[in-house]
Amino acid sequence: MNDAIAAAAPPPAQADATLRRALLDSRQRWRDLVLTAADLAYETDAWGRFVFVMPDPALGWSAGTLVGQPAELLLAGGGGANGFDPFHITAPVRRRRTWLQRADGSAVMLAISAAPLLDAEGRIVGSRGMGVDWSEFDNDAAHIAAALRRGEVLAYVLRRMGQEVLAPRMMQAALEALMNALGAEGAAVVDVGREAGAEIIHRAGGSVDEVLEQVASLLAMAGGPMDGTTRKGRPMLVATCRTRFGAHAGVALWRSPGSRGWDHEDKLLIDAAAGLIRMVLEHEAIQQEMGRQARTDPLTGLLNRRAFLEEMGRHIDRLDREDRPGTLLFADLDCFKPVNDRLGHEVGDQVLVRTANILRSTVRPSDLVARLGGDEFALWLNGADHMTAAERAEYLCTEVPNALREIARDGGPTPTMSIGIATREAGSEEPIDCLLRRADHAMYEVKRAGRGHWHVATEEPR
Repeated sequence: MNDAIAAAAPPPAQADATLRRALLDSRQRWRDLVLTAADLAYETDAWGRFVFVMPDPALGWSAGTLVGQPAELLLAGGGGANGFDPFHITAPVRRRRTWLQRADGSAVMLAISAAPLLDAEGRIVGSRGMGVDWSEFDNDAAHIAAALRRGEVLAYVLRRMGQEVLAPRMMQAALEALMNALGAEGAAVVDVGREAGAEIIHRAGGSVDEVLEQVASLLAMAGGPMDGTTRKGRPMLVATCRTRFGAHAGVALWRSPGSRGWDHEDKLLIDAAAGLIRMVLEHEAIQQEMGRQARTDPLTGLLNRRAFLEEMGRHIDRLDREDRPGTLLFADLDCFKPVNDRLGHEVGDQVLVRTANILRSTVRPSDLVARLGGDEFALWLNGADHMTAAERAEYLCTEVPNALREIARDGGPTPTMSIGIATREAGSEEPIDCLLRRADHAMYEVKRAGRGHWHVATEEPR
């Protein structure tokens, strides 16, 4: 039996050759694996010098240049990240990150797995390890983390905005959310498209007035997010947000004096937030337009009856507090229907629009003008008594026919204006409906007396 086994075994020379081939094959496999998987594989001696480096070149260094040199040559800045030196270790490490230096002087982050080399007595006589370039993965991770953070901030802003309905409160919620997320002292939305100069239209936080000039200056030249510093040392960041309706506005954030400046991620975030701000501005513009349409006469642009009575009540409350009078004028176009029937509705609309423009130019911006319906108009003069109102009425009774004569030029009767005047004395308890009746009654007194004039109501009509 033993003879049979001996006969089956290869001769010693053949066994040695097989073992050498297996060893060479194993070394080649290991070499191929390292070349494929690692950007740096190394071995150092007891003095920390490279005795083996691959691939060749490694990190731009030729193996011949590195072998025999101190391994510290590769440490970026003369020291590893967080003090980690992968070439002098006392215990195995796995995927420890450190910064090494390429041959061209640039830095690269490697994830190092290494182990110390021990002699027969267990003493450390070097190290062996391999590393993989982790720079791209680290940058990707940082970008992903930053994008997630921006997404979280924007989701937080949207959540706060979603809790409100009216555009001004939505804007306030958005600004406060941005302040909290970015550690800002204040935030504002600035309209830089006004003829009178930049104007803060929404604000949150403190020190708003200090930053207005610098915000306007940055927004005027900003193509994208821009940062700067106020005169008192507040780091400031702005981004433009033009709306589809032509508004030229911007959002601004600022930190307290001495705070850190704004980084690239902050700029990306405010640029994204500017889109939300623009959305709120457009929503606000739509709400304002809807409110304006609900309160104004679509043909003349004057207040309608409902809005006029609401505003008149507020004006009377203020006049009572200031102990001042106010006067109401009821104005009616005479002979409007014959013009409308004779020349058509288009000419009739021109008559109404021209009349509205004359009424609007006759009063101050603080006064009220309304089209109550048809050919009836009303004016409310703050602080005016019946004498002042009579002067305005006299002017209208002359100016309106002169202006309308240019429109109704077919030889028919020219529209004139009949006006009733009622004054409410300061502190009077007369309700608005009684005041309206007095002015209306005075206007019909003019109608009965021949039209085209004015009359002052002296007492409550019976």
